[in-house]
Amino acid sequence: MINVIIVDDEPLALDVLETYIDKIPDLNLVKKCSNALEANSALNEHDIDLMFLDIQMPQLTGIDFLRTLAKPPKVIFTTAYANYAVEGFELNAVDYLLKPISLDRFMKAVNKAQEQINLENKDAAPVSSSSDGDGEDYIFVKADKKLIKVNYSDIVYIEGLKDYVIIRLNSSRIITLQTMKSLEQKLPASTFKRIHRSYIVNIQKIQAVQGNMVEVIEKNQAKHLPIGKNYREELLEIINKNRL
Repeated sequence: MINVIIVDDEPLALDVLETYIDKIPDLNLVKKCSNALEANSALNEHDIDLMFLDIQMPQLTGIDFLRTLAKPPKVIFTTAYANYAVEGFELNAVDYLLKPISLDRFMKAVNKAQEQINLENKDAAPVSSSSDGDGEDYIFVKADKKLIKVNYSDIVYIEGLKDYVIIRLNSSRIITLQTMKSLEQKLPASTFKRIHRSYIVNIQKIQAVQGNMVEVIEKNQAKHLPIGKNYREELLEIINKNRL
């Protein structure tokens, strides 16, 4: 599933793109944004793979906004002005759609984005992990200028902090330069579950679930982690499989 946001100050353009996105099963529309500030908040709150970005917007243009992002998602520009095309592609945009946008042209751009995203995900996939059936039960993490071996069984949960993650162990912690998304892809899905945009939990370490909170034990004390609404359903599916 590819998480998507739309950024456009024209309500009609937002509605058209939303209609097109709804027709493609692999696309998940996370948010519609009317300006760059809303889009920036959405990018900070969610893992976004693809952004449909208008250029001529109040306060901050789409091109200027894209330049402010250290790690932007894939971008497809949507605009009524053809004269920005060269500048858009210089910023590594996947495609440049001129309004009014037809469905077939939209799908062509999406297919290009999907190819690039799938290729990057393939390149980022770990060479070996327990989810591949190789029996590995550890991962090496770069921290403190060395590679530290971390056993999966020692990880209680993982906390995201901007471009860093804090790996909370039974009795210590490791801080490493890593994104939650990339780490999530490397960990075995059978053991670790994303429960919030800022938290990944070791399923075996869950002590209880109450309301929108997961309880784990960290340093012999109960720690309560929030369950994000976008992750709740999948977590409950796992829990219900082992429910009496």
